[in-house]
Amino acid sequence: MVTTGATTGATTGEPSGGTESTGRVADVLLMFTEGPSALGVSRIARELGLSKAVVHRILQSLAGRELVVLDPATREYRLGPAVAALGARALRDSDLRSAALVLLRQLRDEFGETATLSTPVPHGRVYLDQVTGTHEITMSVELGRRFPLHAGSSGKCMLAFAEPAVIAGVLDAPLEKLTPATIVDPDVLAADLALVRERGFATSAGERQGDAASVAAPIFGLSDEVVGAISVCGPRYRMGEELVGLIAPRVVAVAEHISRRLGATPGAHMRSGTGTNATAGAVATERT
Repeated sequence: MVTTGATTGATTGEPSGGTESTGRVADVLLMFTEGPSALGVSRIARELGLSKAVVHRILQSLAGRELVVLDPATREYRLGPAVAALGARALRDSDLRSAALVLLRQLRDEFGETATLSTPVPHGRVYLDQVTGTHEITMSVELGRRFPLHAGSSGKCMLAFAEPAVIAGVLDAPLEKLTPATIVDPDVLAADLALVRERGFATSAGERQGDAASVAAPIFGLSDEVVGAISVCGPRYRMGEELVGLIAPRVVAVAEHISRRLGATPGAHMRSGTGTNATAGAVATERT
């Protein structure tokens, strides 16, 4: 098979495996966005279904460009300074982050809890930014790590307003159980997403992280597509029904403000429901 591909490439003047090779390099890099921060050749090869020799060559090439660095003691690789520089540049150039940062600080100051910004990525979502809470015990999130859409308020509110094919893809696939509270029944999740669309926000109590609770609302872009989510999160013992009821309409209002700044149609978050008309009583009916 490899010989045939090489022959074809020679005939066309372009190696047929070029795109595939590029994809392998990207897949290796993306392995570092979830799971352990340091990975060895064997684990990467096993999870990607590649030979150790191929993975080793890819890592050597990446290391030569400081995209990964090797720990001589453990023989494991971690992301290098070049990736940090790329990430920093991406954050600086992010219209979504620029539009949200001041409002994240306002939410944090208003409620004393951590405010976060997320965006959808293939097969999940990542945190783009956070402003940590003012309490001695507060929540913090890991920026850049990919998390599933079905667990946690930020993921659920983006999933609820995603394209039907995206929703179907999540509901039809196995739902990973991150904590005892994670929703893993597709019918229960579908009902929860319908409630999110009706109210314009999502809540979570221990669904992604066992000791955390959060409230999130979706952010929409120029074409009224969901491009992110803004949330307020804190320890479950502080994020009770009363506080969640106060936070929910504020998070929806802030998300709507950011959406307008990004060019979305006013009221995009209310296209399927009541949005800021949600009450504390409605919050209490959410799954906890």
